[in-house]
Amino acid sequence: MLNYLRRGFLYERLDILSDFGNLETEIPNAINQNLNPAFEIRDYQEEAFARFIYCFNEDFPGKEDSLHLLFNMATGSGKTLIMAGLILYLYEKGYRNFLFFVNSTNIIEKTKDNFLNPNASKYLFNKEFYIKGKRITLTEVENFSGVNENNINIRFTTIQQLHSDMTIEKENTVTYENFEKNKTVLLADEAHHMNVSTQSRYQRELFDSWENTVEGIFKSNRDNLLLEFTATHDYENQSMIEKYQNKVIHRYDFKNFRDGQFSKDVILVHSDLDLQDRILQALILNHYKQRVAAKYNIQLKPVILFKAQKTIAQSKENKANFHKLIDELTANQIDRIRSSEVEIVQHAFHFLDRENIGSEQLAQNLRSDFQERYCLSVNDETEKETYQILVNTLEHKDNPIRAIFAVQKLNEGWDVLNLFDIVRCYETRDTRFNRPGSTTVSEAQLIGRGARYFPFTISKNVNESDLLVNSDDKFRRKFDENLNHELRVLEELHYHSVNDSRYISEIRIALRDEGIIDQTVEPRELKLKEEFKETELYQKGVIWLNEQVPKDNQHVKSFDDLAKLSVKEKHHEHTIHGGTGGVDTIMEDRNTEVTQNTDSKVVWMRKIERNIVQSAIARNPFFTFKSLKRYFPRLTSMHDFITSEDFLSGLGIIFKGNLHQLDDNHMEKLLACCDVLGEIESDIRKQITEYEGTRQFHEKRINEIFVDKILKLNAGNSRADEDPETKNIIRKNSWFAFNDFYGTSEERAFVELMNRWIQEAKAIYKDIYLLRNERHFAIYNFSDGRAFEPDFVLFLCKQNGELLNYQLFIEPKGRYLIKDQQWKEDFFKEIRVDRRSRVLTENNKYRVIGVGCFYNERQEREFEETLNAALAENIEV
Repeated sequence: MLNYLRRGFLYERLDILSDFGNLETEIPNAINQNLNPAFEIRDYQEEAFARFIYCFNEDFPGKEDSLHLLFNMATGSGKTLIMAGLILYLYEKGYRNFLFFVNSTNIIEKTKDNFLNPNASKYLFNKEFYIKGKRITLTEVENFSGVNENNINIRFTTIQQLHSDMTIEKENTVTYENFEKNKTVLLADEAHHMNVSTQSRYQRELFDSWENTVEGIFKSNRDNLLLEFTATHDYENQSMIEKYQNKVIHRYDFKNFRDGQFSKDVILVHSDLDLQDRILQALILNHYKQRVAAKYNIQLKPVILFKAQKTIAQSKENKANFHKLIDELTANQIDRIRSSEVEIVQHAFHFLDRENIGSEQLAQNLRSDFQERYCLSVNDETEKETYQILVNTLEHKDNPIRAIFAVQKLNEGWDVLNLFDIVRCYETRDTRFNRPGSTTVSEAQLIGRGARYFPFTISKNVNESDLLVNSDDKFRRKFDENLNHELRVLEELHYHSVNDSRYISEIRIALRDEGIIDQTVEPRELKLKEEFKETELYQKGVIWLNEQVPKDNQHVKSFDDLAKLSVKEKHHEHTIHGGTGGVDTIMEDRNTEVTQNTDSKVVWMRKIERNIVQSAIARNPFFTFKSLKRYFPRLTSMHDFITSEDFLSGLGIIFKGNLHQLDDNHMEKLLACCDVLGEIESDIRKQITEYEGTRQFHEKRINEIFVDKILKLNAGNSRADEDPETKNIIRKNSWFAFNDFYGTSEERAFVELMNRWIQEAKAIYKDIYLLRNERHFAIYNFSDGRAFEPDFVLFLCKQNGELLNYQLFIEPKGRYLIKDQQWKEDFFKEIRVDRRSRVLTENNKYRVIGVGCFYNERQEREFEETLNAALAENIEV
């Protein structure tokens, strides 16, 4: 195993450790409590923190004395949030000085705003943050001489300026002596610019000197850390492989980002229209998106970018022509676009017509929305500096900008979520050895920046059949498997160009190489069989589903009502270090053993000064009355929380070590209280959930839940039509409701089992239908409200004196997934235990059943026995 771990890149070895559960993924309180709570920490970001903590604390194979690591993370995936979290963690570990450097002043100003401006929308920290009970201040410094050792001291600079500062003597700047005396964390953003392998000879000489400067700083103190961050890393170049094989700690590139549903889907819109009409077509789509958002109560101001080819003069000409088009826009010009053969344009007109927005009103709306004062040119350095705040806050409701005109200035460092259309305002193309040229690659990278997802949640007026498991996750795409839903257009970035087949091929290649599109994905139509639509079940039948509701925690009256609270089970231990020590010489003969101070004392929190406890509470934003009231509804006040034996006053702390003058040691008591509160918060968050699933199921019309869909699937991956036997079963049997089936091998095996089982069951049941749940519905776990989409639902109708209907939720699952999905199987068992289905449905004619185990092909017989037993239990209720 160890030899295997030594092969490949560091991130590949860490992948294996992570897969085997050998990385601790619980985020330390220093990070969790001090980052801005508006930014939810995603699973891949948790993984990044876990990997760093492992590498920082463990001696992994090939680890060097001075830790140098690289995070390869996609544009928009939150590299700066990772930086902020690592700064907090490393502060707790004793680091005070941080050097942030990058190649662009634009990125520096944006990062300063994120790190230093509490009023900025993308500020990364809590308004106030505390580490080990002490309030921490983040301070920008010019150098690290005489800095405050209680602060986070950070210097922001460009790599060019850093090189100049280190090679030319000047006052009040950083020196090698700074880094020799003070351990420092070097944070290199857009790190691919600091590598010399892909540069021209002149650039290599220049970049080599910069790289040597960074290396000299890094090596000046063995405790220094060099942490690089980049969205672009070359895994093919041999010199880069040798340099970074043991340094790439996390690879989460745009392909991972896209596959995780965190990006917009990129759609190429190409047509034979001239440039003016292509622009108008793009504007109509842009307005369509704004109207769709308004229909679903989503606040959106979609922005459009007009990309010039090479020169600022071209961009200025584009802008002048655009304003002329807008000022003179008529309904006749709008009507000309109605004949467009582009499918999404036809969807837009159909929607606008349904909303009673005709051509005249549309022209008026566009003239109003795209007035010259709402359009911005960002080309030369002066414009970029002047409008920097505007272009980086385009999502703000107070920001009026709707259109951006640019050449290259926004290709890197631009952070925007509400860019929905890019218009390529030229028709030339460049190619290089039958591969995309540099211009096309640059266009693909710009598209990648625009593909950042615009966060939104689904409003209540969306049909339940369209709701997905992640419908409340505002940061992810929600309609990959329902491409014909109106809201899908808010998950797409449209790139508008001329209909040049060679160019379209080249931009596709560039986008594929950048991981921005996946050419293996194709839309597939999933339709209910017409004969099924004619059945009584589809016409009049119902499916019983439960709901997710806020959890009623009325039963939680005190800490004693929590199943496990670590500080109740065992007193929290806090060690006071006395700072004593000594020096021995090897010439001395010592027969006495060195002993540690083992004194200890239990101090109840009710005995600790009230102002100390209150100060600890003030340092943790979790412990507000509003927050605690959600978990302890019967709590009457913060005074009650502090003084009641049911809460803090009933807890004890074991102080160990140097107990001399403990009564007057307010700082140690404060630190101990902060640690206790941190443990309590962690346990509460784990045990008390915000939601639960109702035990009462409600009927929904089957014909409202199960509808025709267009699915986005990997071509050739797990397709039933590759399996003639499954294909034949679903096509010829009326009990399978859909005309096709896209499932795993495990699910295909299940369908084949059901084919055999149904042949016998027909003797008992009048009607039998099996429906595949392609995100048509979800049910919610009773205990914590987690959404669960069973793969199949089986409907059985039995005529036995009176009509009796059975509804069974079934989930095939591969063996390797069963352990991680155990909660779903437990949920099925809970539904089965409540087999007196009137409790679930309040209707004697229906039985809702969760088959008490997953289907697995290797345990097929056990599943069949469980299925039969579950039905037998419900014959007589």
